[in-house]
Amino acid sequence: MADYETVTYEEANGVAWVTLNRPEVHNAFNTTMTEELRDVWRGLRHNAAVHCIVLTAAGERAFCTGIDRSEVNVDWPDELARTGAQATSDGGTIGFSSPFMLDDPGEYLGPKSNDLWKPVIAAVNGMACGGAFYMLGEVEFVIAADHATFFDPHVSYGMPTAFEPIHMLHKMPFPEIMRLSILGNAERVSAQRAFEIGLVSEVCPLSELHERARWAAETIASYSPLAVQATVRALWAARDLGHKQALGQGYTWIAMGTDAEGLRKGQESFASGARQEWRLR
Repeated sequence: MADYETVTYEEANGVAWVTLNRPEVHNAFNTTMTEELRDVWRGLRHNAAVHCIVLTAAGERAFCTGIDRSEVNVDWPDELARTGAQATSDGGTIGFSSPFMLDDPGEYLGPKSNDLWKPVIAAVNGMACGGAFYMLGEVEFVIAADHATFFDPHVSYGMPTAFEPIHMLHKMPFPEIMRLSILGNAERVSAQRAFEIGLVSEVCPLSELHERARWAAETIASYSPLAVQATVRALWAARDLGHKQALGQGYTWIAMGTDAEGLRKGQESFASGARQEWRLR
């Protein structure tokens, strides 16, 4: 992997650690971060040494607070109405050339949008709001520090929110994501409440966040990569299909995700009588 300006990247024990690294602006994303994350996710598609990824952020205050507002041109609606021209801002393009061609600034932030089907775990270490949902909406599950909060400030600042809550619609019950979206800055969802509604799978003290994510990621990375990736792909596909249609596709994922080596190792492990140590969550 290349050296990056806005993210850090490390590999260990089959796990890649991708860390958003703009703590001075609460890890808000700019055009550079979008491009760098796209490069990371697409590069990981072809990295045979990595079987699972942890996405986290630098510092203790924020996971990500959405788009860096210094890249937002607040005049673009008026410019578009007046000239019909694409509105731009320094460092990136925010706007659209017509109502049918939007330049979505967060389009490439998430792993699934970049066709990466290796499992990604988010370790949320503080505030996660607005554009952070592009990423959280595309991870397999979330582990959160107990001081983490989730909210969407768009409407408080005169902006509709659409892409962000749509990404989260399958992560949260409809009334919860609707409430979060239209209350804006007036209310934040605590880590505990996020756990209660299923957005977060585990809550822990900040001091334990890295270890909890490491344990889960390294455990997943120890399994047959093909079997894990097929499982991930099957469940994401099933979300977009009816129940019977998803079941009808089930054998496709089994056939694609079963290889002789992985099956042989699994059988040998079972036959040995050794049993994996497990944790109770």
